[in-house]
Amino acid sequence: MGSKDAPLSEQIANFIEQIGITFYQGAILKHPTSWREAFRLLTEAVKNSPKNKKIVLFMDEFPWMATKNSRLLQNLDYYWNQYWSTNDRIKLIICGSSASWIINKIIHNKGGLYNRVTKLIHLAPLSLYEAKRYLISRKISLNNRQILKIYMFTGGIPYYLNAIEKGYTANQLIEQLAFRKKSFLLKEFETLFSSLFENHEPYIDIVKKISSHRYGIGQEELFHALPNITKGKGGLNRLRALEQTGFIQNFKPGFTLKKGIYYRVIDEFTIFYFKWIEPIRQTLLEQEIRKGYWEKMMQSASWYSWSGYAFESICYRHINQISIALGLSPTAIPNVWKSISKKGQKEQGAQIDLFFDRDDDAITICEIKYTDDPFGIDKAYAQKLKQKIDVFKRTTKTPKQIFLVMISANGIRETMYSEEMLDGEVTLDDLFKADE
Repeated sequence: MGSKDAPLSEQIANFIEQIGITFYQGAILKHPTSWREAFRLLTEAVKNSPKNKKIVLFMDEFPWMATKNSRLLQNLDYYWNQYWSTNDRIKLIICGSSASWIINKIIHNKGGLYNRVTKLIHLAPLSLYEAKRYLISRKISLNNRQILKIYMFTGGIPYYLNAIEKGYTANQLIEQLAFRKKSFLLKEFETLFSSLFENHEPYIDIVKKISSHRYGIGQEELFHALPNITKGKGGLNRLRALEQTGFIQNFKPGFTLKKGIYYRVIDEFTIFYFKWIEPIRQTLLEQEIRKGYWEKMMQSASWYSWSGYAFESICYRHINQISIALGLSPTAIPNVWKSISKKGQKEQGAQIDLFFDRDDDAITICEIKYTDDPFGIDKAYAQKLKQKIDVFKRTTKTPKQIFLVMISANGIRETMYSEEMLDGEVTLDDLFKADE
């Protein structure tokens, strides 16, 4: 219902037009000049509607309706408390692209709307299973490996998946959507953040800094690295807004004495953008680059590093599928762990991609691996895994039984070391299962 950057008169005109369509068979109503009068007309329309009908007031893009000095929120406050909230027929639904506005002005409202929100609807991205079903509904039949590659740069956002065309491989689609002059995804990042957040530049700075830390960054370190963003209410509100909109996730590493909250980026498109699009964005805006750019990049060490990062992010999004595939109890708590070697000490650091702390006196450690071909554990990699587990045991001093499993994008090639070390495997097909 709201129109971006439209003046007050136009916002009210659109609103009154919808009242005429909904309640008066399309009659053209006189446009008032204030939201107070507009809501009075709406209240009269509801009052005169059939008593046996439910009334859903769905105010889409509500933040855009709240133009400067419009007093929209104050009048909504008044009419909701004075007339609408006592009418059992009425349900008021408010939504909008500007997540920070919705969170600060509605969810955490300190005025008359305080504690009036009865239900939050969080629109989460599609899972791999749902993304596959969506593509099938559009007559696009791709195997799980191809869909995984698409998901690695689009995530489960239906708007991006809707740009997928039939008859192309994932690599061809990435080239078309991201690495052509003025391509679909080229301007999307700036457009997305400017529509979601008022004064969006600090939000981009925060996400960019977090994305540069593959295994997350502590809150204290984050604010120290961004001196222009204070840790006070403003900075914490921005972090909360980024969490609410699904760009980042906060976590507390398991088995660590170091207190504090850590953050990691969980939005696949954001990870892809900062790694591949932003460094050449200006070039792509001004001129075409040679066809085959992405195919060439896929042969680089940077691609292998990014693909591992992106696959880990997807695994964190599909924790339920991993837990079910391993036959774990719902009480098994997922977490990550990291030990940093201190200067002057012989003890080496180690990183656990994912582990499940179980209530049956055991811990399942998951090694996440993305490769194009089935991954084979050789002698060197087996030694690396043994060292990682040894450091984990010594550092955490856990007496629990340790089980090691591999989460692989394209399967595990059996070797003498995999037979010796692995207690289980989660496959790509497991990640494509529906939630139970």
